[in-house]
Amino acid sequence: MRKCIRCNEIMVEDLDVKIEGGAYGIKVTKQGIFKDNLGKIKCAVCKDCGYTEMYIQDTSKIKKITSDKKER
Repeated sequence: MRKCIRCNEIMVEDLDVKIEGGAYGIKVTKQGIFKDNLGKIKCAVCKDCGYTEMYIQDTSKIKKITSDKKER
C-alpha cells in the first residue's frame, strides 16, 4: 500500500505506463546495448490530488546489481 507524499491518501497502484501512440511500456535497463531488462515501470496515482509516482514492482534484479558492485 502506497501513500501519497503530498496528502497522505492511499494511492491506486499497479497501473501501467504507456507511451502515447504505442502499445509498449517503458523498461529500465542497465546502460549499454542489449543489456538485461531490470523491470517494467508501474505507477501509482493519488485519487485525491493526482500526484503520480513510478516504481518497479520486482526489485530483485536491482538488488543483484548493487550487491555485485559492492563485491568488486
